[in-house]
Amino acid sequence: MKLFNNLPKSVKKTIRYIYQDVKSIEKLEQIEKELVTHIEKRKEQLKKDN
Repeated sequence: MKLFNNLPKSVKKTIRYIYQDVKSIEKLEQIEKELVTHIEKRKEQLKKDN
């Protein structure tokens, strides 16, 4: 739970949304795809900058 408490508010809200409001596997997969896409994009930017 410590990690959760240290996360930015927006990430906490996303996690809570997933647990409380996502009722279908399709919606969950859409969210997953979007998050992975943005995480991978940011990783590449960080690697490029270093």
